[in-house]
Amino acid sequence: MVKPFDPRELLARIRSVLRRTRLTAQLPISASLSDPKPAAAPAREPATPYARGTRFGRCLLDLDARRLFAPDGAEVPATAMQFDLMEAFLNHPNRVLSRDRLLELAHKRGDEPFDRSIDIRIARLRRKIEEHPERPRTIKTVHGVGYIYVAPS
Repeated sequence: MVKPFDPRELLARIRSVLRRTRLTAQLPISASLSDPKPAAAPAREPATPYARGTRFGRCLLDLDARRLFAPDGAEVPATAMQFDLMEAFLNHPNRVLSRDRLLELAHKRGDEPFDRSIDIRIARLRRKIEEHPERPRTIKTVHGVGYIYVAPS
């Protein structure tokens, strides 16, 4: 990185490298580019992604590995911000969270008081986790206040 730099950017880059490293460590050696020989998968890994998952909407979420899986088991691509939002909602189930509070929890930094980017991020997340995003059942809007995560019963 070139000086001067924002410490948040440095932290984001470190987290990105750690995420990629953890993902590579979970893959069989044959999947890495460094060794073309076939090898067996690690024995301690679960057989399916569902072994460590948490239900989030219609999907299954593995926060440790920061992976999201569709009902058919296919991995759903999600951004770091979307994982941070899901984690914030899981840590505060059935509680209304204001837009500012969500930005604070997921962004780890303060934003402008009238920042509405969270609405777009929630809409994109709903498209991934909801059966019918236009009629959300997992992340509901509380008009004039914010959003609420309705935990499965």
